[in-house]
Amino acid sequence: MALSNPSVFLYGPGKARIEDTPEPKITDPTDAIVRVKFVGVCGSDVHFWNHGGLNGKFVSESQPLVMGHECSGVVYAVGSSVNHLKPGDNVAVEPGQPCRSCDRCKEGLYNLCPEMKFAACPPDTPGCLTKFVKIPADFCYKLPPGVSLQEGVLAEPIAVAAHAVRMIGLRPGQNLVIFGAGTIGLVCGAVARIFGAKKIVSVDLLDHKLEFAKGFSKSRTFKPDLTASPEENAARLIRENELGLGADAVIEATGAETSVITAIHVLRPGGHCVQTGLGKPVINFPILAMSEKELHMHGAFRYNQGDFKVAMDAIEAGNFPFKSLISNIFEFEQATDAWEATRQGRGIKNMIRGYGYRDPARISHL
Repeated sequence: MALSNPSVFLYGPGKARIEDTPEPKITDPTDAIVRVKFVGVCGSDVHFWNHGGLNGKFVSESQPLVMGHECSGVVYAVGSSVNHLKPGDNVAVEPGQPCRSCDRCKEGLYNLCPEMKFAACPPDTPGCLTKFVKIPADFCYKLPPGVSLQEGVLAEPIAVAAHAVRMIGLRPGQNLVIFGAGTIGLVCGAVARIFGAKKIVSVDLLDHKLEFAKGFSKSRTFKPDLTASPEENAARLIRENELGLGADAVIEATGAETSVITAIHVLRPGGHCVQTGLGKPVINFPILAMSEKELHMHGAFRYNQGDFKVAMDAIEAGNFPFKSLISNIFEFEQATDAWEATRQGRGIKNMIRGYGYRDPARISHL
């Protein structure tokens, strides 16, 4: 029997299977139903695949969850109050549903809404690895002509980058160091260029990622010496890249303790650091260096008002080869292969094709 809404459920570490779910229906005049065409694989997906959850929120045999939150698709149906979309429109999906009425939402900080329902977040908010997904229509962004559905998936990680760059208040002519040359680190470099960064240094341990960063955002690169201390690596980075007293700003996109410590020592007095990478919940931290240099430390969580618009504008402008980030596209039935490839570091941005969708212009397939 044909499935009405096939979905990829995660039941625990290394345990996933495809099962049917009810096809969503329009229940609010502001709803939109999207037929999913592509879903990106994020580092959080790998955490779920490896450990069954993240930050104390876990799936289980009794409470499995549909995975995926980076999503693009085609509008299938809209509610009676929706005027900016129609069936057949290609869209990027912002995968969270805030309450819209709490103080944080009213301030535009809806990423901090205590009632936020974010895709693929336990215990009970399903993700986008499904045939059809229902989302508030104002969280669907129509793709401009010439922007592909694959590029539409990238709007979500670019919005994360936009949020980070905006948080540090990057100004034209300033210098930025980015720790981590994965998807988030790379698109942070692109967004920083848009905001006028003068000099960008990408830091990573893998040569092929550093080489990609050179071409993608015209970054300088730095490979830490694993036998050196964070202070020694920071001093060498500053010296080799002629950063004077240090970088104006840092985006830390790895979550690794050593990287975080190095980032603090790389900053000039009065500099700004935003933490986008997630690692161990508790780490050693050079609080004396932070205080003596009067550094501005920012946590960053997803994105909020205006960040998706920055992302969509960046994609539409066409000044950066965002599509080159896409390494492999897996079939829907091979979602676990996509997670495993990402876990093993194969590719930059791996994607999963929507159920029943066959794209004649497919990029590649492992």
